[in-house]
Formats: sequence, C-alpha cells, structure tokens
Amino acid sequence: MAKSYYDILGVTKAATDDEIKSAYRKLAKKYHPDLNPGDEHAAQMFKDVNEAYETLGDPQKRAAYDRPSSSAGGGGGHSGGGADFGGAGGASFFDEFVDMFSRQGKEQGGAASGGDISLNVTLTFEEAAFGVAKDVTVNRFEPCSACRGTGAKGGTQYTKCNNCGGIGKVRFAQETPFGRVVSMKACNVCGGTGKIIKEPCPTCGGRGLLRKNSNLRITFPAGIEPNQIMTVPGEGERSRNGTKSGNLVLMINVMPHKYFKRKGLDLAIEVPVTFSQALLGDKVMVPTLKGQKVAFPLPEGTQSGTTFKLKGHGIENAKKGITGDLLVTIDIELPKNLTKDQKNKIKELHESIKPDQYDKSKEFANRK
Repeated sequence: MAKSYYDILGVTKAATDDEIKSAYRKLAKKYHPDLNPGDEHAAQMFKDVNEAYETLGDPQKRAAYDRPSSSAGGGGGHSGGGADFGGAGGASFFDEFVDMFSRQGKEQGGAASGGDISLNVTLTFEEAAFGVAKDVTVNRFEPCSACRGTGAKGGTQYTKCNNCGGIGKVRFAQETPFGRVVSMKACNVCGGTGKIIKEPCPTCGGRGLLRKNSNLRITFPAGIEPNQIMTVPGEGERSRNGTKSGNLVLMINVMPHKYFKRKGLDLAIEVPVTFSQALLGDKVMVPTLKGQKVAFPLPEGTQSGTTFKLKGHGIENAKKGITGDLLVTIDIELPKNLTKDQKNKIKELHESIKPDQYDKSKEFANRK
C-alpha cells in the first residue's frame, strides 16, 4: 500500500500547520532535482512530497483527507467491522484492492500526461519582501503547430487505431476475490492516442511535440522566503494531445541585501553610532526597506550590541494580515586619529568618572 501523506512528510496526524510546512520545505530541498541530477528515486520523492503538501498544506483539503471515508486514502485509513484479508506484509486486501485501481488510473492517464519542470528563480531581497510579477523563461515541449499535436503530416495523415477503435483505451479483465473486474487502460498499439500515423509530420518527426522557450508571467507573493518551493499548476511539460500538462516547480533563491538580514517577517540591521551619541543619547535616523528613514530616540547610556525593536517596519504578510518588525542593533564606533588635545580631554573625562559607574567592569573585577 502506498504511504499516507503524513508518512511521506514524516509527521503525525496531530502535526500543526507550521510543522507540516517545515517538514515540506526540508524534504523538498533534500530531494530537489537540481540537487539530485539523474536520481530517479529523488525525483519520485520530490513529486510525492509536493503532492502530499498540496493536500496537507490546505486546511480544507486536509480535513477531507483525514475523514475515514475519504477516497483519497487519508490518515483515517480503512475502518469498519469487515473481515481482514491481511497478507504477509500486514496490509489488508482492501488496501491492496484500492491500490490496484490507483495504479490502473495512473496507467490510463500516463501516456497523455506531461512531466513536471523544475527551475531555480533568483529574486532580489526587495522582490521577495514586497512581491513581484516577472517573466520566467521555461524550456518545454509544446504541441507541434504544424500537425496540431497529432504527429501526422498536415494533422490529417493518420488512420484510426484498429486495436482500440480510435478511443485510445482498451478493456482488460482481472480476477479478484470480489469477482472478475473489467477496467480500462491506455492502448499499447497507439500509445493512447487512438491514431496510427500514416505519414509523420516533417516538422516534429511524428512526435507531435516540439521543444520551445516559453515566457511566463509569474506572480511571486510578498514575503516569499529563500529556498521556498513554489508550484505553478499546469505550466510544466505539455502533453501530446494538450489535455494534461505537468507542473512548473520553482525553487526560490533570494539575493542578500547590503544592510538588512531577514528573520522570518522581521528585518535586522546594524546601525553605527558615535560613542558620544551612545553616552548622551540622541535621535538616530534608521533606514527602512521601503527607502524611508525612521527617527529613533537612542537612550542615554546605550551599550554596543543592544537591540531595539521598531514595530511594524518589517515584512508584511497580507494573507495573514501581519507585519514583522525592524530589529535595530547598535554598533558603537570609536573615533580614530585623535589629536593630543582630544586625548587630554578624554583622559580628563575618564578620570572624572567613578569606577562604580561601569557596571560590567565592576562585576568582572569582583569575580572570584
């Protein structure tokens, strides 16, 4: 029996939304195709992880999945008082029966399905923070316009497949403990197209598809995070008949900023101040990511390394209706190239200050 979505993400049914999101990001990065070139297991795991998160990451889909009667095979599993046809592997016959039809469904649609495409996309720090719509170039298979995706010259040089009668599917029977079950699968003669090509299309060589560069306008939401996986449904590889496309899977990279660092929705910045500003207090102008400056009252006697929080000047998450803060860390800068007169004045100031006015020095001196 196939693993449940919870097993795929490595979490329990009691996992919170944040725990599910964290598990998804960790696994999506681990199995990303760009980090595992040519690894079929990693590619399959990457698809499974995305499929699992697509359901468990949505509260409504997750609730439906968790219902015991859910046809998705959710966390509730098979319940009831029926007989257990358990095999050597511990799975019930009911599970194997459902899994059999799941495999058949994949076989039926496999010939017409396009594959997923993975791309790395780099955003500036500001683009990730505020959101942006930008063009992304995707190299993918598209239906050949010369033959309209049929693979036949002029789009008409083909005949109906005699094996399936032109429908692209054939019936097959399978004996089960419930009796003889008749199902449908893709025709192995025409590959599920229902057509036998008489004369191949000279443009695509009979494949019905051509690889092209397509420019897509993608909207990246405000607050998107580094290493986040973003899936754009239906923008992956096109299928030959154009009915079922794969997904476009984007791995988000974010360029560093000259001054700011990101901590979730919060922004952190180091602000240099003079030793006299720190001693006496002052009004310091602090830059924000939006290009404005905020007047911040620096308290008298501020120590180097002290961090202050400016509420509401971080990154906004419009979906959740919350905004992060700006974390300002003070870096006291000492002057260089002092004159003799300046040094004498500082020496006089130092001698006038009592030792007990230095808390840390006094504490250090009294240590045993």
